[in-house]
Amino acid sequence: MVEISPNTEPPVCKVINYKKFVYDQKKKQKAIKNKTQKVIIKELRFGPNTGEHDFEFKLKHARNFLEDGAKVKAFVLFRGRTIIYKDQGQILLLKLAQALEDVGVVEIMPELEGKKMIMILSPRKKKK
Repeated sequence: MVEISPNTEPPVCKVINYKKFVYDQKKKQKAIKNKTQKVIIKELRFGPNTGEHDFEFKLKHARNFLEDGAKVKAFVLFRGRTIIYKDQGQILLLKLAQALEDVGVVEIMPELEGKKMIMILSPRKKKK
């Protein structure tokens, strides 16, 4: 005898093979787990004085990540005294967001956390 739903009044019970019941429960849980989408976050690291060629190279990679459906976490790492170039880092991240606006949406605007300025982009929904 297996209790099917204990929360109802009166509780529902069935006479079945318990091992088969457990097997079916595990099978249902596995199917639910497989249907959930896993969020993939790719990271791009910049410096406050990143050159134009490096920016274009990383922009191309970010575009590919967004087209594949992954989120992109772009950050500018300030090392040592480069923290005085906060405005350059923000300009760099906003330039990245503007270049990727056709494939991505800014989820979190550039904000400074310690010695990193972080921005998160998520892929734009595809029209069917």
